[in-house]
Amino acid sequence: MGVFTRVARAVLTRQWQDPILEISVKTAFKFIPLLALLATGVQAQNREVNIICSAQAAWCNMIAVTFEKSQGIKVNMTAKGSGEAIAQLAAEKANPKTDIWFGGTGDPHLQAAEQNLSLEYKSPTLPKLHDWAQKQAAQAGYKTVGIYSGPLGFGYNTELLAKKKLPIPKTWGDLLKPEYKGEIQSANPASSGTAYTMIATLVQIMGEDKAFEYLKGLHKNIGTYTRSGTGPIKAVARGETAVSISFVHDGPGEKAQGFPIETLTPADGTGAEIGSMSIVRGSRNLEAAKKFYEWALTPSAQALGAATLQFQLPSNKDTQVDPRVPDFRKIKMINYDYAKYGQTAERKRLIQRWEKDVNSLPR
Repeated sequence: MGVFTRVARAVLTRQWQDPILEISVKTAFKFIPLLALLATGVQAQNREVNIICSAQAAWCNMIAVTFEKSQGIKVNMTAKGSGEAIAQLAAEKANPKTDIWFGGTGDPHLQAAEQNLSLEYKSPTLPKLHDWAQKQAAQAGYKTVGIYSGPLGFGYNTELLAKKKLPIPKTWGDLLKPEYKGEIQSANPASSGTAYTMIATLVQIMGEDKAFEYLKGLHKNIGTYTRSGTGPIKAVARGETAVSISFVHDGPGEKAQGFPIETLTPADGTGAEIGSMSIVRGSRNLEAAKKFYEWALTPSAQALGAATLQFQLPSNKDTQVDPRVPDFRKIKMINYDYAKYGQTAERKRLIQRWEKDVNSLPR
């Protein structure tokens, strides 16, 4: 009979005759307050979850409020672009303060997996997801998963273009025309996954050297490089600039608010993001993190995107798709190499080249 069984029986029958058993019982009682404290601590840990959200602010807020109310788990949410998010996770690697990284382009999530910043977790929901979401998980060793997808393209302010008598840009080449000087906004690839997706897309369409020559020409027409990927399309909607390089699913939400904005994808081809989600290695609230992860993959949770005017294609095949979500069948999509351009070294190399060859030039 094990000592813990003997202790339990002694406690129930109050048989203390065995001196060794009496010592064991007394020792066990000494540990009760400590065990209770530890149990309370574990429960407390699993009643909150710390999330970095790299999606649109309205969507981030909606999922935080909905998950908190439906699951009874407190959400501490911080909004950061994908580039900033992975930088924070790397800086906190020895002492993680984040449990879940939600949203943002998939390349940085793959880089986080490569750097062992995220935790392997093979969700039982995977078979219910689109192939591209499952592939994203598999190539990361199940350290991330696809939660939505959306194509890269242009946003433009219809009133501003008409006022300035500017044509609607329809190809990547159109953006180099001199009449667009100072009229285009893009995000900075050092802080934005959207802008890195642009560089990787152009490299795959044109070849690297030609792509960087193109980026030098584009640089002359850029009015502002924003910190986050959603900044340019918001500026377009509000008439602060005429054209943005953005994910086109961000446009309909701005239009629904009454702004004069339209979007299109370039006729000469484009790439797409696979917005992803990762559990942070060393999470202090692992059970709560897993609950959020599974909840975020459900159709009801993924429908919150459209409810907050975010029109990406959800990864769960059972999620009802809003008609304003871009129809990938009508877009000239390239065969984007997520595995290659999701590598840390490749991302670092391309961004460093952009800083040196492009961003250092006068405009």
